[in-house]
Amino acid sequence: MREATVERNTKETRITATVRLEGSGAYDVATGIGFLDHMLEQLSRHSLIDITLRAEGDTHIDFHHTTEDTGIALGQAVSKALGERKGIARYGDALIPMDETLTRVALDASNRPYLIWKVDFSRDKLGEMDTELFKEWFQAFAQHAGLTLHVENLYGTNNHHIAESCYKGLARALRRAIEPDPRQAGTVPSTKGSL
Repeated sequence: MREATVERNTKETRITATVRLEGSGAYDVATGIGFLDHMLEQLSRHSLIDITLRAEGDTHIDFHHTTEDTGIALGQAVSKALGERKGIARYGDALIPMDETLTRVALDASNRPYLIWKVDFSRDKLGEMDTELFKEWFQAFAQHAGLTLHVENLYGTNNHHIAESCYKGLARALRRAIEPDPRQAGTVPSTKGSL
């Protein structure tokens, strides 16, 4: 079983994240930020990665540190669970419709982190969460999971749908990329021999 636990403790946050890549999409998430919890639950459910995550942070200041550090810890747990990344499909993509919204996500589990973020929001907040923090979460997650990640909202007007389609798109693309490929026979999917 590919699974890992990461603890991240700073003066700003205390986070424990556990992932099981061969999961069923079971989740137990509590960050203290309702909308972020909802998004991480979507990530778990649609990637079929089991996620257990507890975060305590300085939310009396704002949600930035907790959001970013949650992305860091979860990304580190995914990377640790992937190990040498032998036998994985490596690439994944998804096109996610959500009512009036359509979002495209493509990723390479290359261990070369990079984020392209082409997502705009027309509101500053969803619930109590600043919409600018979604990019911060995706940046932190991509960096620490070792993903080249492209997220593009093609169109949409409902900000909730836009954000949720980004997380669902990540989930479905990640599910494809980390899936064992029987034709790889446990080898690293790169001519370099390592990722």
